[in-house]
Amino acid sequence: MEELHSETPKAEPEPSPKVIGLTGGIGSGKTTVARFIEEFGFPVYYSDDRAKSIVNDSEDLKIRIKELLGEDAYDKNGLYDRKFVAGKVFNNKDLLQQLNEIIHPAVRIDFEEWVKKQTKYLVFKETALLFELKLNRQCYKSLLVTAEDNIRIKRVMDRDGKTYREVEAVMEKQMPEKDKIRLADCIIYNNTNLEDLKEQTEKIIFSIE
Repeated sequence: MEELHSETPKAEPEPSPKVIGLTGGIGSGKTTVARFIEEFGFPVYYSDDRAKSIVNDSEDLKIRIKELLGEDAYDKNGLYDRKFVAGKVFNNKDLLQQLNEIIHPAVRIDFEEWVKKQTKYLVFKETALLFELKLNRQCYKSLLVTAEDNIRIKRVMDRDGKTYREVEAVMEKQMPEKDKIRLADCIIYNNTNLEDLKEQTEKIIFSIE
């Protein structure tokens, strides 16, 4: 009689977390919303912060950025000089695009490795350039934090000590809010106070299925 062998059922792989792209223009309150999201127990990947680390830690990126922008892209201590770089690319779209093509693939790989370590069903990728770089196409949903222009300008003036015109010049370089609103899956309007902002954040993130 043929002996029957029972096979141990294979464990189902853990489902990958759903990635929510979190974005907002200067003075929108995007970072504050990100902190609320963390308070509610969900992990947030801060793209800009990680990019700051990567451009300082990767010798390959250092070489390529210096080739593009010159030795002054890094200071005498070998650290990325954000002020110098910002001055070089602020009015030069081609140079900015070339810089992004160096940095953003490295950030994408870093993010993918970060996601693998997460255990929550939702993870949030905070990035100012979600729509500009079409990163929203790689996300399950996009979440935009927005506010009226005059409110955003005042916030940045108070926070950074910049003039009205300086803030306005930065905003003019960013994608118009109306275009972001059209592209976003979920929107938080940060025009009132922190309590309202937190309530909106909680309502939206816990409604995502």
